[in-house]
Amino acid sequence: MIDLKKLNSAQQKAVEFTGSAQMIVAGAGSGKTKVLTYKVAYLLKHGYKPESILALTFTNKAANEMKGRIADLVGKKAESIWMGTFHSVFARILRTEAKHLNYKSNFSIYDTEDSYSLVSNIMMSFNIEIEGLTVNSVRHRISFLKNHMITPAEYKKKIAKSLKEGKIADVFEEYQDRLVANNAMDFEDLLLKPIQLFNSNKKIIQKYKKRFKYILVDEFQDTNKAQYELLKTLVSRSCKITVVGDDAQSIYSWRGANIGNMHDFRKDFKNHKLFKLEQNYRSTKTILAAADSVIKNNKSQVNKTLWTQNNDGEQLTLLRCADEKDEAFQLAKYIKKEIIKKKLSYKDFAILYRTNAQSRALEDIFNKEKIPYVIIGGVEFYRRKEVKDVVAYLRVIANQNDEESLLRIMNFPQRGIGNTTVTRMIAFARKHELTLFQTMNRVFEVIDIKERIQKNVKGFRVLLEKYINLKDNLSVGELSRALIDELGLIRMFKSENTPESRSRMDNINELMAAITEYSNANKDAKLDQFLEEVSLISAIDMKDDTKNAVTLLTVHSAKGLEFPIVFISGLEEEIFPLANRFSEDSTVEEERRLFYVGVTRAEQKVYLSHARSRYRFGEVAYQSRSRFIDEIEPSTLQEINGGIGRKANRKTKKELFYEYFNSVDYDDFDQENKVVRIGSRVMHEKFGLGKVIDVTGAGDQVKATVSFEGNNVRQLMLKFARLKILH
Repeated sequence: MIDLKKLNSAQQKAVEFTGSAQMIVAGAGSGKTKVLTYKVAYLLKHGYKPESILALTFTNKAANEMKGRIADLVGKKAESIWMGTFHSVFARILRTEAKHLNYKSNFSIYDTEDSYSLVSNIMMSFNIEIEGLTVNSVRHRISFLKNHMITPAEYKKKIAKSLKEGKIADVFEEYQDRLVANNAMDFEDLLLKPIQLFNSNKKIIQKYKKRFKYILVDEFQDTNKAQYELLKTLVSRSCKITVVGDDAQSIYSWRGANIGNMHDFRKDFKNHKLFKLEQNYRSTKTILAAADSVIKNNKSQVNKTLWTQNNDGEQLTLLRCADEKDEAFQLAKYIKKEIIKKKLSYKDFAILYRTNAQSRALEDIFNKEKIPYVIIGGVEFYRRKEVKDVVAYLRVIANQNDEESLLRIMNFPQRGIGNTTVTRMIAFARKHELTLFQTMNRVFEVIDIKERIQKNVKGFRVLLEKYINLKDNLSVGELSRALIDELGLIRMFKSENTPESRSRMDNINELMAAITEYSNANKDAKLDQFLEEVSLISAIDMKDDTKNAVTLLTVHSAKGLEFPIVFISGLEEEIFPLANRFSEDSTVEEERRLFYVGVTRAEQKVYLSHARSRYRFGEVAYQSRSRFIDEIEPSTLQEINGGIGRKANRKTKKELFYEYFNSVDYDDFDQENKVVRIGSRVMHEKFGLGKVIDVTGAGDQVKATVSFEGNNVRQLMLKFARLKILH
């Protein structure tokens, strides 16, 4: 039953709007998921068939949450709605229409690591060794070009002017050819191939235009050029569209997201109507005021004013720390304080950071302090080596053309097939226009491979064929269990009996449990479907909400989440905002939006922290605090010296000096007339902090014996020593 009285006035108007195009600008915490849920339920109530509704999100988690909420309102109808991420929905369309693109429906989906591996193999075969041209930079460039819908031919002709760019163009061209040969698509292809399909086949585009009568898009500010093209292609005269977004939360330009799509939508859909959701239900008035005072420094934005009926709440707390270890210690201390004070659980806390590398110091201290934590977006479960190895077996069983996966498992577990053998097999495959899998059957024809190794290759091929023949007769769970058992992975890791091998064994057991759970929940699911789900899973989809642990994650990963208490750490220039030299796509305006996203994740309280020094790139770097701290409305912020009174980890003499003088009102000390006596605390520019243990002489001849840090005892002539007297 749909009760629109549960919505506020602005939300209700947005749900009831029936025009052809609608943009909802939804501020942080303004209930956009609720509006989208009610909108779909409202459409179903007013005659739309569930299978005619296409709802697109950016994470599986968001899609599943929305589907569940719609089911609560309308029941089983929700199951027939086309709902999911852009990538999963269009992968589904591509599997159905694959033959029109010279693909087979069992194509593999390459993640970032697979893509990296393919680029690496191509660069090796092309013998490319140019300074500054790394595998990662080439892979990133290819991803950028594809996100901006630039083909290899266009890049070669119009953009690639230098030798370096020419080499990238060659790799890009070969990369696309290899993907087709491997019957594989990368993430970008899942958006580009449907455009290619729709543009080249009128029958097919008409089929989908006829099917979809209403399209809804969540997080519209995060769409890239290809995603927006797809939307424009699918919207017809008989199809209506609603997009929901917040320009203040556009934080993904590095993966092609184009904030300009919000402006273009208003231009392209001239009859659209704009709705604003400005009432925030998540945060306190103080948190909103602080966030607003920062984001208003951005010049390009849609004007809106977030407000809330929630209470004023506490000020934000800024912790000034000595270094990253001290920062982690302070965060642990304040988590414990808040738990006692507010009777909270560990799962009520999130610590956000700008880069994954920052989690290391936090992990060290949290382990020492016995604080349970979960990391989102570190080495994700399905990216762990042994898990990826098993998945690679399943991918080859599903798609024998998948050369990258086959190369990955050729000698795992070890079967005596080395790199030289593989190189010779690949050369034979290219010469005779065969796949690597086909070459394994003709390995006896490959010159210079020993008979013993030929037998190993043949035996491996027989093993794979066995499971290829079984895949349609066994469930995904049964097939995987039998394969893992025959490969002897559990036995292998058990016999190694090291902490690392035990961890690998646990991961294999966890994978088997996940596959069994999937298999039981999806009785008729084919291997391809399971592999697609694994390929498209994101870090946030793996979040376990049942675990009572502090959540550690990047600010990017925190998008769409909320926690009672949020810590934003590492607020220093060149870290947050990130220096341009580390991310060519980052701009201060986008970094500011990212900070805004971080602050608005909090319901009750925000802690900010910055360190005076931080270990970076193999050396100690002295940090200046982030400009974003200084942009916060002062009345919403209180500052605390976190590291004072605690022994720091790597303080230089100069740092100790500044630490003291930043925390003590030293202007009251009369340095000229202050008397040095036994017991005085002093600071020396070179030797640091010290204690006077003896004073001798008179007038210009007064000498002080001072015990400095590390039992470093010095006798100094006061006339020349330039000691700062602390007390």
